[in-house]
Amino acid sequence: MVSRVIPVDAFDLVIFGGTGDLARRKILPGLFRRFLAGQMPAEARIIGVARSELDDEGYRTEARAAILEFAGEEATDRESLDAFLGTLRYLVVDARGEGGWPELAALMRADVVRAFYLSVSPALFGDIAGRLHQHGIADKASRIVVEKPFGRDLASARALNASLAEHFDEGQIYRIDHYLGKETVQNLMAVRFGNVLFEPLWNSHYVDHVQITVAETVGVGGRGEYYDRSGAMRDMVQNHLMQLLCLIAMEPPSQFDADAVRDEKLKVIRALQPVDYHQIVRGQYDAGQGTPSYRQDVENPRTHTESFVALKTHIANWRWAGVPFYLRTGKRLKGRVSEIAVVFKDLGHSIFEGDEKRHRNILSIRLQPNEGIDLQVTIKEPGPGGMRLIDVPLDMTFADALGPERNDVSDAYERLIMDVIRGNQTLFMRGDEVEAAWAWTDPIIDGWQARNDVPKHYDTGSPGPEDALMLMHRDGRRWREIRG
Repeated sequence: MVSRVIPVDAFDLVIFGGTGDLARRKILPGLFRRFLAGQMPAEARIIGVARSELDDEGYRTEARAAILEFAGEEATDRESLDAFLGTLRYLVVDARGEGGWPELAALMRADVVRAFYLSVSPALFGDIAGRLHQHGIADKASRIVVEKPFGRDLASARALNASLAEHFDEGQIYRIDHYLGKETVQNLMAVRFGNVLFEPLWNSHYVDHVQITVAETVGVGGRGEYYDRSGAMRDMVQNHLMQLLCLIAMEPPSQFDADAVRDEKLKVIRALQPVDYHQIVRGQYDAGQGTPSYRQDVENPRTHTESFVALKTHIANWRWAGVPFYLRTGKRLKGRVSEIAVVFKDLGHSIFEGDEKRHRNILSIRLQPNEGIDLQVTIKEPGPGGMRLIDVPLDMTFADALGPERNDVSDAYERLIMDVIRGNQTLFMRGDEVEAAWAWTDPIIDGWQARNDVPKHYDTGSPGPEDALMLMHRDGRRWREIRG
């Protein structure tokens, strides 16, 4: 059941790359779900833009097929689907030429929100931004959405930001990271700043360490060419994991608005200490379980690009002094899980004689699968025989705790697109955030390239390279299990 929502203002949303994979899998199905939820006003229009020779009806046919494939059960409502498809238009536009731009300008309305989603290569950002202004399509109230990658290093990120800044103010630019649209990520802020229980404990006096894991069971698939130029560090750590770390570690903002939140995230990134070479492990998956190796997937037998990264870092401020943050991400691992685990310190003294097991409170925030939060606590094991202690989770899986009427855990993309229409930038990265993240990441990559570092091989279906386990074991700690 879809929860009740407040409709946004009427809008024209132009999707550059409107026939691409992201539009088919995420953007159009997500907009259809918002349409079903009653959030899209009747006057809203979605305009697909690409080089494919289609007309309106041809685009609607392609959109129908995409929604039937990717929108889930909601796509069975054929009457609503027909109504949604009626909001779609299509234009053939040459991003680097002049073809189609006058027609797009003539199609835009003056009395609605204008938003432009650039689901295209970053190399086209500047060309499209310039032509939007050259043809009077964008104005000071318009919004532009750009997808990652936001550069591949600090220099290219600065160049991208500069090309967008020539035509759009920072308040008009929405750098989308779908991880920030996940329900649990937003609930992390609610848990931290909406409960008196946690904030007094959220510091080095009580927290032993923090683990952030984003594990995938799939390989690089059809993204081999892109991924081999990028690797796990650029593709995942520099953006997704960095953003999760910021939300865990940041100071309470003065208020819940875009710049206040992003100011505090920026302080965290700038306080991150450099990572020494012995505090990082890179890996590549081998063939196994009927699947090819990373080198076979990317068709490059001599590649040294990593499909796995684990690292340890610290934040140089009063709150987190001495608390290590362990980050890991990889492909073809044992299970699919995205989790943040805040591991609290041991008791200073146990009053229970004979209990030698280490008992720790652990706050676990699951982003996928089965979004939810649980807190591991220690209790007495039921039954006779004395005071035997066991650890159990206080579990809040959203689907169980909230029920179907309140469990509208919508896709991250649809939530973020609606925030664009509202003009709410809280869950989007600011330009200085992106540049600060690259300023921390670049020396790490430069270091392993200078050393001619070779990734460690790991078995498909494993937790990753053995050296990644040692990264924790040297500190007397253990990674949380990646469940298959």
